[in-house]
Amino acid sequence: MRRILPTIVGAQFGCTSLWFAGNAVAPALAARFHLGPDFVASLTSAVQLGFISGTLAFALLTVADRFSPSRVFFVSALLAAFSNLGVSWPGLESTGLLACRFLTGFFLAGIYPVGMKIAADYYQAGLGKSLGWLVGALVLGTAFPHLLRGLAAHLPWQIVTLTTSALAVLGGLGMVLLVPDGPYRRPAQQLDFTSCLTGFRQPEFRAAAFGYFGHMWELYTFWAFVPVLLTGYHARHPAAELNVALLSFGIIGGGSLACVGSGLLSQVLPARTVAAGALALSGLCCLASPLVLGAGSAPLLLGFLFFWGVVVVADSPLFSTLVARSAPETVRGTSLTIVTCLGFALTIVSLQAVAWLAPRLGTHLLLLPLAVGPALGLWALAQSPRPAPTLPDQTRHVS
Repeated sequence: MRRILPTIVGAQFGCTSLWFAGNAVAPALAARFHLGPDFVASLTSAVQLGFISGTLAFALLTVADRFSPSRVFFVSALLAAFSNLGVSWPGLESTGLLACRFLTGFFLAGIYPVGMKIAADYYQAGLGKSLGWLVGALVLGTAFPHLLRGLAAHLPWQIVTLTTSALAVLGGLGMVLLVPDGPYRRPAQQLDFTSCLTGFRQPEFRAAAFGYFGHMWELYTFWAFVPVLLTGYHARHPAAELNVALLSFGIIGGGSLACVGSGLLSQVLPARTVAAGALALSGLCCLASPLVLGAGSAPLLLGFLFFWGVVVVADSPLFSTLVARSAPETVRGTSLTIVTCLGFALTIVSLQAVAWLAPRLGTHLLLLPLAVGPALGLWALAQSPRPAPTLPDQTRHVS
């Protein structure tokens, strides 16, 4: 069925557009609630905390393995869309706003990892390529609210929340109507609260998981602070006339092409090698950031951020591929979910640490602490046993 992968990709894009919908309208929300400059970190952390709580609940209850993944995706999409609309509710206070973003993140737990589970149930060989498209859709969906805000700058900010919620509903409908359970699905037969930890007994699974954790320490903090860096530069150099929303979309959304490219590259090179290469490049960007952020050159800054936006996420589908391949078949969805849960838990620590350090370090050193993640991720990959050589990962799937 040729419609399967395009439908999964389209549904993932539509639903994950909810992720940074709050960040795209953060200036309007901050003015509405009279909140300070640390509001962006709190807003992002609320979504991340909700996602962590949701993935933990889904993993402990083995939801993605005990129930139809497409139906789980559909119900989660509807609930996430409704929660996203909550930020437009008249009379809502700042606490209610953060609660709405928390709930949006909670129900995204039934979208992102479950979407990867659905793809893994259809594609065994060629999984890296398939997840490259899938994570690429996540990245583009994450960046999309910035594009909306940039194009609709003179329209009410509620347009962003309405549009992203509508896309999420359409994505959920597409998944439940067009994507039945995959042929490689092995449903779990009973509730087992410890099944989420099964994969960590295997060295290959641990290496992939800890590599992913290092990647996640860097990724979402970089994404969250891209608009902050651009806004700060624009304030210092107003003659540059930067369109912060459109540039943020380009820097973050450009990573979607990198995900597709790394997935294709994994057809000719081992996924682990490609992931390690991308992680090393993004680590070098962390180390080089003080020189670029302190230079005061707009072309240098933009070129650097665009390059970093590409390499920072290129390894994401490959780590997910490595996790999915090494996870036990009957708890593959749960294993993906718990690894995603722990990875996103690290993003809150990273976000809050950088937000706390920002006034103490200065703008030019703002992103230097992110280098810790790639360094530890590469160390974890280096400690794991090398897998046996395999044939190239040619794309084969059930059609």
